[in-house]
Amino acid sequence: MTRAQEVVAAFIAAVERKDIDAAVAMLAADVSYENMPMQPIVGADQVRATLAAFLGAASEVDWPVRREMATDDVVMNERLDRFKIGDGWLELPVAGVFEVNGDGLITLWRDYFDMNAYTSQLTALTGGG
Repeated sequence: MTRAQEVVAAFIAAVERKDIDAAVAMLAADVSYENMPMQPIVGADQVRATLAAFLGAASEVDWPVRREMATDDVVMNERLDRFKIGDGWLELPVAGVFEVNGDGLITLWRDYFDMNAYTSQLTALTGGG
């Protein structure tokens, strides 16, 4: 396992615990968080606010990694991001790309997913999104 994979695994574990402070501590100050095709969220403070918003609605979070490939500083994974909302689970297949710098901090977090799958499940679970 590369150092970058260790960082990404620790980041995902922090997200699953809903430990926003621990997750943000693994991000570079100028991190770019990109949910394709939306506009990038730049900066650790902005990512903190985003994490708080989407993790706050979930009572449980589970992001099992199905496949992963890595080079020295890039990790690409295929995940199933799961959020328990009310009595049901929102399940979103995601392909993620992470870049980790020499200090062991994530500088890029880019996720590719189907926005319609997300919004339709969220609407079904919350009665309106």
